[in-house]
Amino acid sequence: MKVAQRVVKITPSLTLVITSQAKKMMAQGQAVVNFAGGEPDFDTPEYIKKAAIKAIEEGFTKYTPATGFPLLKEAISRKFLRDNKLCYDPTQIVVNCGAKHSIYSIVQALCEKGDEVIIPSPYWVSYPEMVALAQAKTRFVNTDPGNNFKLEPKALKRNITAKTKLLILNSPANPTGSVYSKKELQEIIDTVLKHKLYIISDEIYEKLVYDGKKHVSCASLDKSIFARTIVVNGVSKSFAMTGWRIGYLACADKEIIKAIGNLQSHSTSNPCSISQKAALVAISSAKDALMQKMVKTFEDRRNCMMEGLDRAGLSYIKPEGAFYIFCNIKNTGLDSVSFSEKLLTKKEVAVIPGVAFGRDDYVRLSFATNAEKIVEGTKRIHKFLNTL
Repeated sequence: MKVAQRVVKITPSLTLVITSQAKKMMAQGQAVVNFAGGEPDFDTPEYIKKAAIKAIEEGFTKYTPATGFPLLKEAISRKFLRDNKLCYDPTQIVVNCGAKHSIYSIVQALCEKGDEVIIPSPYWVSYPEMVALAQAKTRFVNTDPGNNFKLEPKALKRNITAKTKLLILNSPANPTGSVYSKKELQEIIDTVLKHKLYIISDEIYEKLVYDGKKHVSCASLDKSIFARTIVVNGVSKSFAMTGWRIGYLACADKEIIKAIGNLQSHSTSNPCSISQKAALVAISSAKDALMQKMVKTFEDRRNCMMEGLDRAGLSYIKPEGAFYIFCNIKNTGLDSVSFSEKLLTKKEVAVIPGVAFGRDDYVRLSFATNAEKIVEGTKRIHKFLNTL
């Protein structure tokens, strides 16, 4: 065997596979409605692009410190204080090549063979693969659609063993759009503290919250949990900067930060210098009017998609954040891969099979596309369901 077994066992991301297939069909002239993508369809704001151009023109094209450009880390520190009431020194922050890279680095730094990581199901597709690459074991905890797919403290307690080291929590959540309230988070962290676990708090969709809901970072609730939480965020979703590849993490434990920094210094080194300059302007000069307009547009699109799905007869949990709707397809009699493949080939609508997220009776639809396409796509889904 030429390839390491731990890598052979890793499955490719179904989200990327389906998205790539849909884009290939579109390039061939097919009128695909793409509900598969996990990125905003908005262009990166002009003031951010100009900052990157300026960085190039001024020659900011050399290496930066491996853990990030100091001025960017200072801006992130101010952002945490302003938005989340979290007080991190810049030395407690690491800038990574996207939030995915942030989470991967944390798992690699914290976990080793024999450790267990608790992941609520449904989950983002990459979490368990990252755990497997660290040669640790995932303990999936099923969640109930009746509770908006949120982790319940009793279920968490039942799954904690002597080997449990880490809990990964995502709010707003991909693929369900669930948003944890302060009370719900408090009940979870009480259990986490009792069993001395660490939490990765994935907050990449922080700004995309609807219906007057408020994002709460679990690290802000208690000094004790602050010390055991690694907060992950980035500019990809909030500023439509997916391709710029800038994420970041923050942790009060400097031993953990040092380990992640050492790992990064021998893997990627610093994130792209030009992207860091663009992220600096994005985070420092966050334009509330632009952000509010984007969030309002996403909320309108969500409502439009729900109306279309209601007409099609598909059930779902109303998302409170992010830009996904997780739809129940159990009554179709198809598994999620078959459903997605048939929908794409017969009606040219791309969705992501729920099996990638741990639920084979669901599919994920993204409303990160315009209302016209949402209306057309949900009509096609309705027609497809009528053929089953």
